[in-house]
Amino acid sequence: MKKQAKKIRPFLILFTLLMLVGCWDMEEIDQRAYVLGIGLDKTDVKGFIKITYLISNPEAGSTQEGGGSSEPTHETITFNASDFIQSQNIANAVIAKAITYDILDFFIVSEELAKDKDFVRWMYDATKDREIRRDSKIIVTKEEAKTFIDQNKPKLETRRHEYFETMFDHATEIGFIPNSQIHNFFRITEADADLFISAYATTEQDKVTAKKNIDANFIAGNLNVTGDTNPAQFLGSAVFKEGQRIGKLSVEETRLTQLLNKEATNPSFLVSFPDPFKKNYFITSRFIQINSPQITMDVSKQAPKIMVNLPLQAKILTDHSMVSYSDNEQKRSELKDHIKKGFEQRINNLLKRTQEEFKADLFGFSLEARKHFLTIPEWEDYDWMKSYPEADISVKVDITFSEFGRQSELPSYERIRD
Repeated sequence: MKKQAKKIRPFLILFTLLMLVGCWDMEEIDQRAYVLGIGLDKTDVKGFIKITYLISNPEAGSTQEGGGSSEPTHETITFNASDFIQSQNIANAVIAKAITYDILDFFIVSEELAKDKDFVRWMYDATKDREIRRDSKIIVTKEEAKTFIDQNKPKLETRRHEYFETMFDHATEIGFIPNSQIHNFFRITEADADLFISAYATTEQDKVTAKKNIDANFIAGNLNVTGDTNPAQFLGSAVFKEGQRIGKLSVEETRLTQLLNKEATNPSFLVSFPDPFKKNYFITSRFIQINSPQITMDVSKQAPKIMVNLPLQAKILTDHSMVSYSDNEQKRSELKDHIKKGFEQRINNLLKRTQEEFKADLFGFSLEARKHFLTIPEWEDYDWMKSYPEADISVKVDITFSEFGRQSELPSYERIRD
């Protein structure tokens, strides 16, 4: 037995050492500085950009022995660097802990830098670092990214990662902003056939804002808001062509873009539109896209022909004209025609803008067009980017009603006022 124990002992020691080998470079959570967001701005130094780190404190707000932590929830640091890879080491001149991108959730890019044709050079650095996730988002800001980070002060969410996560989840669900992941930015840029849209935001409210807060006017900075709240507004989107920002879309245009794109998440949103039966009043309806749009295409000629059928379900939630649509078939028919014409007119205006101003596909129609080509060289020779502006596009909207609010029937206004 003693001889067997002597033989087994070296193997046990070796096995124990192998288990401990992977722990030599272990770091505790409190030994790292977790970058939640990276701000990118232009500088006067050629070849350099201004980097702003929003660093999250994972310990802040957590219950610890002896009571809650009094540490700040985050800190920021700004400096010039040639890229946001090298900047990890530069930041350690001020930040004691090792900089990590493990929880990096978004890139905040100033509109000025996004409009620069060289912006794509710095953005592609995100493909090199293994710590950077492909589901990180791009946010384009009206002001400098540094200013946006400094002025963005949520009142209810003490932890910044919770604020941005909640804001993106809800704002994309209702179509205020697109889900602008860097993965899609790279994919669309390299495909060289479509336009990419990213979230648009600002903390600067325009001096002249619209009195009517409707989707057509909704864009970051144009919403008139008062009160003791966070000044940041996430509304609309920035349009990129070949990695360079070339324009902006309102909330209405952003929603229509997602409705027509089969690859986008089907949004569910509330819309107010003029009441066809009572001037100066509006009807609010919830529109739900149950099925993706049906797209048929003819690419036998250089100018493609695109036909789209867009099914939408409408849930009427206000009735200021007090028509009571549920028991009036004629009024329902007139309302349906009114909604259908309104959608088709706005879609046609957006289509015209993409063909004349942007001169590129905003709706991902190219993915459907690819199916009609047998080989990649045939598709590349067709050159969708140049063919799309000449395309003949027709969109038909199919409206169905679900319900007319919890109480579907209303008394007549005249009866109440009698």
